[in-house]
Amino acid sequence: MTTAHRPTFDPARGKEAQRGPAYHQRLLPAHMTLKHRQPGQGGDADAGKRDLRAELLAAEAAHFAKKNGTPIPAEDESSTATSKRQLEAAPAEEGAEEEEDQAAKRRRLILEEARDVDADSDGSNSESSDEEDDDDEEEDETAELMRELEKIKKERAEQKAKEEAEKAAQEEEQREHDIARGNPLLNPKDFSVKRRWDDDVVFKNQARGTEDKKPKEFVNDLLRSDFHRRFMSKYVR
Repeated sequence: MTTAHRPTFDPARGKEAQRGPAYHQRLLPAHMTLKHRQPGQGGDADAGKRDLRAELLAAEAAHFAKKNGTPIPAEDESSTATSKRQLEAAPAEEGAEEEEDQAAKRRRLILEEARDVDADSDGSNSESSDEEDDDDEEEDETAELMRELEKIKKERAEQKAKEEAEKAAQEEEQREHDIARGNPLLNPKDFSVKRRWDDDVVFKNQARGTEDKKPKEFVNDLLRSDFHRRFMSKYVR
């Protein structure tokens, strides 16, 4: 049985907290130390000039030493100096190689141009002889085509004359037939108009459909009765 309906004479009381005072996280002290610039961020830490090339070479040497399993070489001034010389000498060598490549390209282009000129001079003579042969062949072909064209024109003219003669003969025959049959005195016809006696009647066909009327029959079946058939033919098709 529940006691929710009964009044509370002795309500529950909270106990004293066993732990210390509670503080919110945002109330705690924060940002107690001041940040300083690190090397590479500008400021006093970057006052000295860095040798980036030497650092790069040292990093590469350390990487390859770690990759090959050899001990990392110590950084000496002599090694850095030689590496600097190598890096400085590399652009000069590349420039010399580029100049040599350009000179070789120029020689190659000159030789190719000379070959093209020789080929053009040789080809011009052969082309002139070929053009003469082509001209002769074209003249022969044009003459042959003209003969064929004249032959075709002649055949078409003969065909057209033959068709015109046949057409004229047919027209003459038809004209003679019309002259012979067109005289009503020689060929009497019945010109009387046949009319029905009820052509002038206003109402016609008044008794149409009366002869098709069927007598009523009694069928002792609702599905085959006349009413059912009329109903189905009228509303269900």
